[in-house]
Amino acid sequence: MTTLENTGLSSTARGHALLDPGMDLTLRPMRYPQFYDRFRDAIKNTWTVEEVDLHTDLADLAKLSPAERHLVNRLVAFFATGDTIVANNLVLNLYEHVNAPEARLYLSRQLFEEAVHVQFYLTLLDTYLPDEDERVAAFAAVDNIPSIRAKAEFCYKWIDSISGLTRLETKADRRGFLLNLICFAACIEGLFFYGAFAYVYFLRSRGLLNGLASGTNWVFRDESMHMAFAFDVVDTVRREEPDLFDETLFTQVREMLREAVDAETAFAEDLLIQGVAGMSITDMRTYLEHVADRRLQVLGLPPIYGSANPFPFMDLQDVQELSNFFERRVSAYQVAVTGTVSFDEDF
Repeated sequence: MTTLENTGLSSTARGHALLDPGMDLTLRPMRYPQFYDRFRDAIKNTWTVEEVDLHTDLADLAKLSPAERHLVNRLVAFFATGDTIVANNLVLNLYEHVNAPEARLYLSRQLFEEAVHVQFYLTLLDTYLPDEDERVAAFAAVDNIPSIRAKAEFCYKWIDSISGLTRLETKADRRGFLLNLICFAACIEGLFFYGAFAYVYFLRSRGLLNGLASGTNWVFRDESMHMAFAFDVVDTVRREEPDLFDETLFTQVREMLREAVDAETAFAEDLLIQGVAGMSITDMRTYLEHVADRRLQVLGLPPIYGSANPFPFMDLQDVQELSNFFERRVSAYQVAVTGTVSFDEDF
C-alpha cells in the first residue's frame, strides 16, 4: 500500500505536476477542478442495463440476411471482452500514475462505467446467442478469431509497455505513460469502439436492432467522456512538461494510429466479407481514417489521411450526441432511476 512516507515526496512537494510520483490525497486546494467537473458530468449520465430492452431485437435478428447475421455475430464477439481490456488497463496502468485525487475520482467513475458496459454486453450475448456453445465461442473470440485476436494483441502490447512501471521517475517513463494513455483514448475507445458503433448505427439507419442502438447511445456518451478526460490529462501534462512532447513522441502516436486503423480495417474485412448492402469495406476504411484524423486533431497534430466521413448516419450521431455534449441539458442527461429515456429530442 502506498503511504505518505513511501511516496518519496514531502507534503509540500507532492503533486507539483500531474505525473509526479506519489499519491497526493489533498482535494483542497483543488489543483485540477476540470477533472472534478468531468466526474460530476459523468454522474449525470448514470444508466443501468435494465433500462435497455434488447428483447425488441429478437424479431429483427430472425430476418437478418446471412451476411448481416455474420456481421452481428462478429460484432458481439468483439463486445464480449473489449471493455474488460480497457478496465484492466485503467486499473493496472492509469490510476496509479495520475497524481491528483480529483482525477482519480473520475477514473473510479470510469471503472464503474466499464463494469456497466461489461454487464451490458454480457446481457447482449445472452439475448442474441441463446445457444450456450455459441456464447462460449464468442467469449473465446480473442483467442480464436484472427481479426479480433489482432486487436486484442494490439491492446496487450500497449498494456505491457508500461506494466513494469511503478513510478514515473524519468522522462522516458512519462512518455511511455502518455503513449499508453493516448493509445487507449485515441485508438481503442476512440477508434476500435467507434468502428463498432458505426455498424450499430448503420443497422439502426435501416430500422434494425433498435434495442442495441438504444444501449449503444449510453455507451457512446460514456466513451466520449472517457476520451475527453484522457485528452484533458494529455493537455495538462503538455502545459506542465512541454519537453515531453517532441517529434519522437508525435511520430510514435502517428504510427500507433496507423497500426490501429489497419487492425480495425482487417476486422471490417472480416465483418463485411460476405457483402452487406449499403456498407462497403472501402467506406469503412475511409470512415476509420476520418476518425483517426479527428483524434490527431484533438492532440494538435496534422491529419494523416484527409478522409471525409462517408457515413451520413454517423454525422447525425455526432450532432445528436457530441456537439452539445457538455451543455448538460436535462434532455441529454437523465439519472437512471425510473421512467424511460428518449433520444428524439432536438439537440
